Amino acid sequence: PAGAMSDPTPPAASRPRYGGGPAKATRRELQGRRGGRSSWSWRVAAIVVTLVVVGGTIALVATSHGPTEHAASPPPPSTSTTVTPTATGPTCPLTGLPAPGGAVPQRPALAVKIGNYPADRPSAGLDHADIVFEEPVEGSITRLVAVFQCQSPPLVGDIRSAREPDVAILSQLSHPLFAHMGGINPILNLLSQAPIIDLDMLGGAPARAIVHEPGKVPPYNTFTKPTSMWALERSDKTPPQPIFQYSTALPAGAVAGSGTTLHIPFSGYSNVTWTWNPAGNDYLRAYSGVPDRLVDGAQVATTNVVAMTVQTFLGPWVENAQGAHEVEVTALGSGPVTIVRNGAVITGTWQRTSLTSPATFTSAGGAPITLAPGRTWVELVPQGIPVVASPGVSTAAAG
Repeated sequence: PAGAMSDPTPPAASRPRYGGGPAKATRRELQGRRGGRSSWSWRVAAIVVTLVVVGGTIALVATSHGPTEHAASPPPPSTSTTVTPTATGPTCPLTGLPAPGGAVPQRPALAVKIGNYPADRPSAGLDHADIVFEEPVEGSITRLVAVFQCQSPPLVGDIRSAREPDVAILSQLSHPLFAHMGGINPILNLLSQAPIIDLDMLGGAPARAIVHEPGKVPPYNTFTKPTSMWALERSDKTPPQPIFQYSTALPAGAVAGSGTTLHIPFSGYSNVTWTWNPAGNDYLRAYSGVPDRLVDGAQVATTNVVAMTVQTFLGPWVENAQGAHEVEVTALGSGPVTIVRNGAVITGTWQRTSLTSPATFTSAGGAPITLAPGRTWVELVPQGIPVVASPGVSTAAAG
């Protein structure tokens, strides 16, 4: 598409979003807020203990009087995002896997905006990301937000400009760092009001944080090293809170072999199929049947795929010189969700009530949908685009 080949030129000032948004905070203020989460966490823990004790007492009283005449209403779906331990010792907050070396790295989440137009590919570093979010943008293409915390690949990119959906993606990640290559003025204004540390690589990032990959031309040649980005905020040592629930066992009602492929035809440029690979216990990504490979030749793979159907619309902001308008995503509310893990599919509903809290996933039976410990791709699928999970022949990683 014409609008996909170049980055935008800034238009007029933005309009208020998300109820006007919070007042802009400095990096020092945001870090101070993060530092205060520890005491807040202890208060929450105390409240949880109290509720457990009170709940147990109520249960004992209720059961002592025998069964009631009418069946009790089913309990509401859990909104907890606490990681279910899958191994002894600490686990990575964004994957549920054992922490490398037995300790969670003392650093925040780092989100990097990565291009996904055919000229952007192949990407670098996605096989080390804890979570990857895929979002729709102008020109019927998608872009990626790769989130790193427990692992640090040697190279990540290519890095592209920010978009409107990034605000909702980032706000749930406990004040993450965000590396991107600028953006139009309204989007930069939104980012300045969001609970993030903005590392705009067009806005003064040190040269040591930028790697121009040989063999690529602008705007597709800008990469970075995560260690360089974390080094820009050395005093920030607060890991993010979990945003998913994990379990090694399949959720209740899931049928093994029911979700060996997941097809999402975003567009001709991004006609995505995920195929279950039992040998690697993961899903392999392809575009129109062609394996999606990274710069090192490895095929993109993930443990879980979460496809959230969302409402989108064209906003008033012109995104680039070709006149394409910003694609905006309705981040709050609820909608259908399709999740594949371990070769099985689970369908249900996603619900999200605030930008600073993650979505919860509930099956048709009312139970929370858990993910397998490991990497997760979250697909933000515009309403009207089919999400088709099918049983079938699984694949093995291509050599």
